[in-house]
Amino acid sequence: MHADIHHDVPVYDRFRGTGPTLVFLHYWGGSGRTWNLVFDHLGDRDRLAVDFRGWGRSHTLPGPFTLDHYASDVLAVIGDAGIEQYVLVGHSMGGKVAQLVGARRPAGLRGLVLVAPAPAVPSRQITAEYQRHLAHAYDTADSVAGVRDTVLTSARLSDELRAQVVEDSRASATGARDEWPLRGIGEDIADRTRLVSVPTLVIGGEHDRVEPVEVLHENLLPYLKTAESVVVPGAGHLLPLEAPTQLSGLIREFVVRV
Repeated sequence: MHADIHHDVPVYDRFRGTGPTLVFLHYWGGSGRTWNLVFDHLGDRDRLAVDFRGWGRSHTLPGPFTLDHYASDVLAVIGDAGIEQYVLVGHSMGGKVAQLVGARRPAGLRGLVLVAPAPAVPSRQITAEYQRHLAHAYDTADSVAGVRDTVLTSARLSDELRAQVVEDSRASATGARDEWPLRGIGEDIADRTRLVSVPTLVIGGEHDRVEPVEVLHENLLPYLKTAESVVVPGAGHLLPLEAPTQLSGLIREFVVRV
């Protein structure tokens, strides 16, 4: 593993191996280490995990913390790491960022894996009241724990992972914590998702309460040209933590195909 910390480029971990490189983007409340269990099952695959601006080890980087800026950050990290061929793997908020990167059609992008992704068109539940309520989900360690256990997960996590979810959700800049619920989650990016031209795999959790499978089928898949979808049985929203073995297997199979 090689960790990189450069001025105004988000912190990332690079694990050298066979290409194309898998570039992992985390959820609102996560960090690069959200993917550690998935990495354990990827063998010698070349991979990179980013801590988004305002999150994890990048929490001191200044804003803006918009989805478009995150997309630009992802491309900056890929350039900084000297990666030429890659597949983006984006979870939840990271899945929406991955759509925006794909819409720019960068050279070297070979595919997208969208894991319980925020859809191109916000679902009907994303009302102003919902957004105001969501903005307080990570106010305290107790509030994070409540959301973790009643909303984010279906399968029981280990004590270590339960603590990690709380730590990562709290280790963030206030501006980054607020941007997603108050603005990013409600942003309609359908016009840009339609521009994605690479093969795309959409992975949902059977019991996901945040991005239910039916929402992905109605609000995302119709806007992707070459997409396939799969549902992981028994899983909730935090697929990288709840079902890392199944998730890594699906990612490996997709990369072989693309």
